[in-house]
Amino acid sequence: MRLESPSISNEAVADFSVAAQDRVPTFHLDGPTRSLDRRVNAYRADIADLALAGTLFAPHYAAPMARGCQDNAAMMRSAASASSEAVSQLLGGEGFALLDILGDWAWGYSVHDHYVGYIEAAALGPPIVPTHRITAREALVFAEASIKSPKLATLPFGALVSGNEQGSFLATGAGFVHRRHVGRIDQLASDPVAVAEQLIGMPYLWGGRGADGIDCSGLVQIALAAAGMSCPRDTDQIRAQCGRDIPEDAPLRRGDVISFPGHVGLMVDAERLIHANAHWMAVTIEPLADVVARLAPHHDRPILARRRL
Repeated sequence: MRLESPSISNEAVADFSVAAQDRVPTFHLDGPTRSLDRRVNAYRADIADLALAGTLFAPHYAAPMARGCQDNAAMMRSAASASSEAVSQLLGGEGFALLDILGDWAWGYSVHDHYVGYIEAAALGPPIVPTHRITAREALVFAEASIKSPKLATLPFGALVSGNEQGSFLATGAGFVHRRHVGRIDQLASDPVAVAEQLIGMPYLWGGRGADGIDCSGLVQIALAAAGMSCPRDTDQIRAQCGRDIPEDAPLRRGDVISFPGHVGLMVDAERLIHANAHWMAVTIEPLADVVARLAPHHDRPILARRRL
């Protein structure tokens, strides 16, 4: 899967001929290699995403291979080790662009937000064309189209599935999910805050996006995605890309995105915030003033941005 490239000249100008599938494109790299955000640009010292071939030099380039999460969820990590830090989480059915395999680990990026990381290769399988999305906090997968049949698995909110509606169930290749727990892929929530409220009490989990736990940016991303709004993965990315700034003297309202140093949440109303937080180790609703009071002794600016979607 790796694609060879020749070495770069002293003038940092070179043409690269890279075989990709059945065509041979030519790349021209002009000027020094630029520094890119590694969170959303897949490159290492030894290999890079083929899409970056005209932007930076790498000894090898790889064309991404489409894969999908075949487990209920899988953690994405910063390195090819189960003990390395979690950076995100791929939910069942979500796509993964595979660039390299290192032993039991796959390296690439999640398709929905282009976030780069390592995932256990065994968690990946052929990609699916989803027809439905899990809309319950948890959905049970039954062996047959009966609530009395054995439970085979549990899918988290936001997981993607493909199947056919049969009576009260959605028949998928992995079992049967009750139709009350799923919605068609084109059905969007009207209120992202109401989506977040479904997850109140869920444990706080660094890197989590809803399977076994969730973190602050994961909660915002999942809630906005359910309403059809694209949202990046990390707090600083959300602060820069989601919504527009609210004037300092304007009152807050439901759905406003509040960014703190390393943290983010959604306003439930003019005074209360819903957020996944390590203070309570759960998704909670509390007065924004209380959150600011906790942060004030440690930060000159407890609130970094107020944004309206």
